[in-house]
Amino acid sequence: MFAQIYSAGIHGIEARLINVEVDIRMSQLPQWSTVGLPESAVKESKDRVIAAVRNSGYDFIFRRVTINLAPADTKKEGTAFDLPIAIALMVASGELKSTLLKSTIFVSELSLTGDLRSIKGVLPIAILARELKIKNLILPEANANEACMVKGLNVFGFSHFSEVVEFISGRTVVQPAVYKSYSSENKSDICDIDFSDIYGQHQAKRAIEVAAAGGHNILFKGPPGSGKTMLASRIPTILPPLTFEESLETSKIYSVMGLLKDKHLLLTQRPFRDPHHSISNAGLIGGGSYPRPGEVSLAHNGVLFLDELPEFQKHVLELLRQPLESHEVTISRASTSLTYPARFILVASSNPCPCGYMGHSKLPCSCTTTQIQRYRAKLSGPLLDRIDLHIEVPPVPYEDMRKSSEIGERSTNVAERIVRMRKLQAKRFQNSPIYLNSQMTTKHFEKFCKLDPVGEKILKSSMDKFQLSARAVSRIFKVSRTIADMDSSDVIKMDHILEAIQYRSLDRMGMTGGF
Repeated sequence: MFAQIYSAGIHGIEARLINVEVDIRMSQLPQWSTVGLPESAVKESKDRVIAAVRNSGYDFIFRRVTINLAPADTKKEGTAFDLPIAIALMVASGELKSTLLKSTIFVSELSLTGDLRSIKGVLPIAILARELKIKNLILPEANANEACMVKGLNVFGFSHFSEVVEFISGRTVVQPAVYKSYSSENKSDICDIDFSDIYGQHQAKRAIEVAAAGGHNILFKGPPGSGKTMLASRIPTILPPLTFEESLETSKIYSVMGLLKDKHLLLTQRPFRDPHHSISNAGLIGGGSYPRPGEVSLAHNGVLFLDELPEFQKHVLELLRQPLESHEVTISRASTSLTYPARFILVASSNPCPCGYMGHSKLPCSCTTTQIQRYRAKLSGPLLDRIDLHIEVPPVPYEDMRKSSEIGERSTNVAERIVRMRKLQAKRFQNSPIYLNSQMTTKHFEKFCKLDPVGEKILKSSMDKFQLSARAVSRIFKVSRTIADMDSSDVIKMDHILEAIQYRSLDRMGMTGGF
């Protein structure tokens, strides 16, 4: 006999409908065959499924079983096919009949005792079910809350295989899991850091506000202990919460990686990723024998912080060029090619030299010329060109550290201005696919980056004097547009251009050829 059950598999961060087809034939010797490009975990489902069915109190005469996972040209991986295979076996053997099969997607791993175990990638599967107008989704109880975030879908969470059989056979009635509405006001954690914690560093704080308002990349350069890491860690506190669309897009990545927590269903706060400098190519960009998202994708719609940038391997840093320009990462393997989103604000920090004290007003530098050149050469000009703001972070004077009575501006106040700036940009670009100044292309400059005559003259002379590349000039255009927005000006004026040029300190020092 033949049976067909709907299931789903993950391809990148998207889900694909998989038809689980089971055919049982008479045979003198028992035989089990799984086809349709299954990987090892799928092939091993045989023993799990047989044990789970029998230990749940059901049985069937074991004959020649052929299982096809269609479409057959798509690689199938993971353990989510255990449940649909088990249900299809019971239907094909005549042990189970149901009218729900054509309107239900089944996904779950099975234990040998028949327990339903949680799986990764439930959120994309739930979105797929809604898009295909498949009414029901049956999965492990532990994943039900995650799937419930998708409206217009009946989600049924079960803890044991026998409960699923009883439900789809109509012998028991189960109500769908309750949908929990999304709210951008939910806080994932109580934030114990604030922008007001930063003493002094007025130029750096101004630059952070510019970067957050326009979505610009930023590099902090200064000696150890000047507050570079502290400045970077406060950036998420002034960013606006994720919109529902952004949250859904980012949460899909975390769902596929199994990083969504039950108490935080959809992500509401922008991610802040700070990988260690020993990270590999695959860890930062993504990859593996079967590609997985890397840190640049986990930071999607948020912040990627690379502390001590020159300590990262140079070949790893060079891989950042593509996502910084195209805002996505394409990973190709012999069997597949996957594209992951990677739109993030890059925040980096660096010492001026290996010991960190070159140019310090009080502490001497102990590095040789060769060591300094080798250290600076780790950062290429093309990579630094893609960073909009280069900020010098000097040591904090004692007087600023002791001004505890003078409380600085709080994150909530700064965040309100950031929200206003981003709404202004969203309105400006409402008829285009971009929504931030940092995403502008050359065709947008003529329309949105009008310079007054003095500003035009200053930009031209600066390009000639500092030998700025075309990319550096375009970054100055974008940053000056954001500064003009913060000044409520439609036209980019001289002061806006000068401030944007001031933020290109490495260009002005002639160091982008090797930091």
